[in-house]
Amino acid sequence: MPLAMPLAESLADPVLDRLKGLHPKVIDLSLDRVHRLLAALGHPERRLPPVVHVAGTNGKGSTLAFLRAMLEAAGLRVHVYTSPHLVRFHERIRLAGTLIDDDRLAALLEECEAANGGGPITFFEVTTVAALLAFAREPADVVLLETGLGGRLDATNVVDRPAVTAITRISYDHRQFLGDTLEAIAGEKAGIFKPGVPAVIFPQPAEEAARTLAIRAEAVGAPVAGWSVTPTEGGFRFESDRRRIDLPLPGLAGAHQIVNAGVALACLDHLPAVVAEAVDDAAVRRGLAAVEWPARLQRLTRGPLADGLPAGWDLWLDGGHNDSAGEVLAVQAARWAEEEPQRPLLLVYGMLASKEPREFLGPLAPFVAAARTVAIPGEEASLTAEDTAAATRACGIADSAAAADVGSALADLTGRVEGPARVLICGSLYLAGTVLAENG
Repeated sequence: MPLAMPLAESLADPVLDRLKGLHPKVIDLSLDRVHRLLAALGHPERRLPPVVHVAGTNGKGSTLAFLRAMLEAAGLRVHVYTSPHLVRFHERIRLAGTLIDDDRLAALLEECEAANGGGPITFFEVTTVAALLAFAREPADVVLLETGLGGRLDATNVVDRPAVTAITRISYDHRQFLGDTLEAIAGEKAGIFKPGVPAVIFPQPAEEAARTLAIRAEAVGAPVAGWSVTPTEGGFRFESDRRRIDLPLPGLAGAHQIVNAGVALACLDHLPAVVAEAVDDAAVRRGLAAVEWPARLQRLTRGPLADGLPAGWDLWLDGGHNDSAGEVLAVQAARWAEEEPQRPLLLVYGMLASKEPREFLGPLAPFVAAARTVAIPGEEASLTAEDTAAATRACGIADSAAAADVGSALADLTGRVEGPARVLICGSLYLAGTVLAENG
């Protein structure tokens, strides 16, 4: 199953390629280079609408997707900065409800490149500055800002006084940069807390992460928002000091999305009154129903990959890649098994070499009948399909084998399994991006 259609070259692509060569490292956590470039551009970070700054390991993008959907359902203009992208870089920057256009992106990147003057700066740092510059020039009501990796030294952590900060679920990831313990990782994420700025914190399953975040918030003087979510028959209840509302299940699949929606609602409570009051209960309901966030338990219902499956088969896509993501998918897999015990769950799976396959697969493995593993196309840092297959078998999925690509993996599985089945492609956002491109 070949790529559906080659992507047309963007005007921004040559500039993006040049910017990748400005620093010998892909990641070099520091704020000095970002502050230098922002100063050269007249400090756009000081001229932004109210900012919601979100850090965490899992759920950042979903939380911001919920927030954007609710704000836009109320007719507000919202800027959004997220990473990484799935198919094209333009996905990272949304200006007042619309993905940044090619001409504007190319012009902004060239302006930042010129202002940088050839100095060392990482790709994420210079592109973050480009996003902040765009946000400062285009009127909007709110800016939603997602950290890239950590928090304390993340390139987005240059806004001195956001309207609200939020920390989503903390789990093990990027240990080579953030530390080997949940305390260390949580401490780095908590670096976005600011004195006097409300902090919304996901109810952390790990006590050490919860304790660290509470200690850091108190030390900084960031008041912690009080809120809760409770599952109900067919939905959930959100309660805080400012809002109590019963809601249907959100538009993103998975029980975990209820809590991510709760984080978003708690952030909404702490935006300036003129913004928060504009988002009434009707806008909340419309937004939660209409939310979209690709590659997070996304069902693919059409396109070359989906159309190539036998009648009655389901195809799902998820970019999760760490232990927490494996736990979330295991909960969903258990629900699927209870609802349709006759339908086996099959995996197509690939992962970067910097991740831990066994941590991700451990919770999920008991629900998987068979797996086919692939290397992530175009990623030098990908695990080989053979190494991934070995790790998959070590987790107890005996029917695991390497495949040349996603299309071959699907063809092999459909040829070996009788009757309707459910296929989950997972293990990496980079793999998810490739799949979305291949599926048109």
